[in-house]
Amino acid sequence: MARSDKVAEAIRQEASLIVHDKLKDPRLGFVTITRVEMTDDLRYAKIFFSVLGKDEDYKKTQEGLDSAKGFIRKLVSDRVNLKFAPDIAFYEDRSSEYSVRIDEVLNEIKQLDEANKEVKKAVKAKKIKKVKIVKKTKGKPRGGKVGTKTSRRRSKKK
Repeated sequence: MARSDKVAEAIRQEASLIVHDKLKDPRLGFVTITRVEMTDDLRYAKIFFSVLGKDEDYKKTQEGLDSAKGFIRKLVSDRVNLKFAPDIAFYEDRSSEYSVRIDEVLNEIKQLDEANKEVKKAVKAKKIKKVKIVKKTKGKPRGGKVGTKTSRRRSKKK
């Protein structure tokens, strides 16, 4: 584990404590500091946050965190012993929303699979007649239909 990773984790913990305990901004809703990315020279920190709510809540939280950036930077530099206080920037982290959406899609697939199994059981029990699915072919029809090469050949042979 690199030093920047260790410092990033320390900053994540301290920033999380500061946001929850020290900031009394009404724009901040239910905020979670998800991760911190540091440069190798430890001068810049990207702090990623997620919010429980809608897009409006993200915007308000972004404004609240940006207004408290200097305060958070000073407290972080006091608590984490570094030669320089890193410049911080806040970014939205929407990965939790993506994971919720993936979970919904997986649940839909599971429900469809269960419904498919029930249909197969009903077909086996002969409660439902078996349905033959006909696949449509692309292109010209084959066979002896009028206008095709085989129909012309057949008419010449006669």
